[in-house]
Order: sequence, then C-alpha cells, then structure tokens
Amino acid sequence: MKKTNPLDECIRDSLEGYFRDLDGTEPAHLYDMLVKAVERPLLEVVMAQAQYNQSRAAQWLGLNRNTLRKKLLDHGLLD
Repeated sequence: MKKTNPLDECIRDSLEGYFRDLDGTEPAHLYDMLVKAVERPLLEVVMAQAQYNQSRAAQWLGLNRNTLRKKLLDHGLLD
C-alpha cells in the first residue's frame, strides 16, 4: 500500500466529506472549485514565508513571476 503524506490525507478527507454532504447530488466544476480552494491559501502562505517577495515566491512555486502576479490579482491578494 502506498504511504500518503498528511496533506494528501487532509485533502482526501475533505473531498470525502464534501461528497457525503452532497448526499447523492452530482457536483459541478469540481476541478476548478478545488484548485481555487487550494490555490489561495497556498499563495497566502508562500507569500508570507517569502516575506512578500514575488520573485522569491514565484521561484519557490515554480512559476513565472508574471503568472504569480496574475494569480495574486485573481485572488485579490495584491493592493
């Protein structure tokens, strides 16, 4: 059996709870919903850890700095 990490387990538990809460109703746009739910806190934490240095944060995330800026703007994380 493949060993999972705590983040995998947290996401799996949350998704299973989400489907239980749906109680048989089919989900819509699940992929986009999950990406948005994960992306915002990821950006918030990484930016704080990088002391709000976008170049450093982009490097840590493996993103182009312009892509990071667009994502920050999309999530309302830039002034």
